[in-house]
Amino acid sequence: MGWLNFLKTVSNVSEIQDEGEVKKRYKYWRWRVFMGMYIGYIFYYFTRRSYSCVMPVLMQDLGFDKTDLGILGSVLSITYGASKFLSGILSDRCNPRFFMSIGLILTGIFNICFGMSSSIIFFAIFWGLNGWFQGWGWPPCAKLLTHWYSQKERGTWWGMWNTSMSVGGALIPVIVAFCATHWNWRVALYFPGVMCIGVGLFLLYCLRDTPQSMGLPAIEKFRNDYPAAKVIEDKKDVSAKEILFKYVLSNKYVWLLSISYFFIYIIRIAMSDWGALYFLETKGYSLMMANTCTGAFEVGGFCGSLIAGWSSDKIFKGKRGPVCIIYSLGVIFAVLMLCNSAGVLALSYIGMFSIGFLVFGPQMLIGMFAAEVSHKNAAGTASGFAGCWAYAGAAVAGYPLGLITQTWGWYGFFASLVTCGILGTLLLLPLWSVTVNPKYLKKEEPSPAES
Repeated sequence: MGWLNFLKTVSNVSEIQDEGEVKKRYKYWRWRVFMGMYIGYIFYYFTRRSYSCVMPVLMQDLGFDKTDLGILGSVLSITYGASKFLSGILSDRCNPRFFMSIGLILTGIFNICFGMSSSIIFFAIFWGLNGWFQGWGWPPCAKLLTHWYSQKERGTWWGMWNTSMSVGGALIPVIVAFCATHWNWRVALYFPGVMCIGVGLFLLYCLRDTPQSMGLPAIEKFRNDYPAAKVIEDKKDVSAKEILFKYVLSNKYVWLLSISYFFIYIIRIAMSDWGALYFLETKGYSLMMANTCTGAFEVGGFCGSLIAGWSSDKIFKGKRGPVCIIYSLGVIFAVLMLCNSAGVLALSYIGMFSIGFLVFGPQMLIGMFAAEVSHKNAAGTASGFAGCWAYAGAAVAGYPLGLITQTWGWYGFFASLVTCGILGTLLLLPLWSVTVNPKYLKKEEPSPAES
């Protein structure tokens, strides 16, 4: 469709030959693109988490029960997961500048529409549409992080970017609680919606496509940071079919990562969506106290993401598997600790901080790992495919987990999370030493002496 031509990826232009100019432009644009991705994803979280922060109020005002709330959580997770995969395929062939910006603006609009509704049907429609355009946030970031940052530094940069989720996740419960307390839950949805429309316009200013589209060399050439083994170079004319079937669906590493992501995300979404309600019902906390506990979860995620990315670069020399496995194993014990803690506010903070710290490490690295064990041209598709599985897990953390909690109580809830932690860790074990998929390595030409 002609009117969608502006979404197409920008063609490569002639490379700038002045090394000083290349260095200057790379330094400027890497920080500017990063700032845009970081701020943009903070606000994607504003419109994604706003509903979960008003769940207790909706139960009181509209008479919803846990299964009703779980349905809405599952609707967003299903549409977001499907969109993350399909948008990943599309984003590899689109300009991330427009893709991410338009998605954020539309999530803001549908958040406002959700706040204007009162029936479960309209809630589901608008929350489902919000989930669909939430899927326009992650794949463009995966593409930008793969093209603007090289292998030996990418874990650190990706880890820093991933903290945007924790910043957004920590701020929005406080903002929502303030708006709901001083006005009502509808205002608590209008406010982040309007903010996201404005930030979406700001992203149009900040973001650009690949370095080559701006006359800069590929990041591997600029930093002289090539993989230890020679990987087949990227090219612009790879078809969507080749990206999907050759580099993703036939990739055993992507499948292992994706299925483990399913279980990790059940834990992550369960704690962020149900955490406040758990503290209200079992500890007797106020809405503000309960939401600040979920804020501790996000603060832990902020710290965990940074350390996970840094350690995968510096300690494990670009290997993501060891960090994912260590963190996933730790999550099991952190969940058990929170489940068995007394109703002491400090212990609730420590428990939520610990779970956030440990679950956000693999949550961040698995998406990057999927991009790295695929092909550079398939970064968005591979991470989007893994993200689709992740949000299938998030959907399970909605209605099914709500039903489990309604039937067997909060001990059933925590038993489910411990089981997910064990399964996720077992699936990651074969990936301990993997850094690149051998299928995508160049075959060395035989030397004259060998031929």
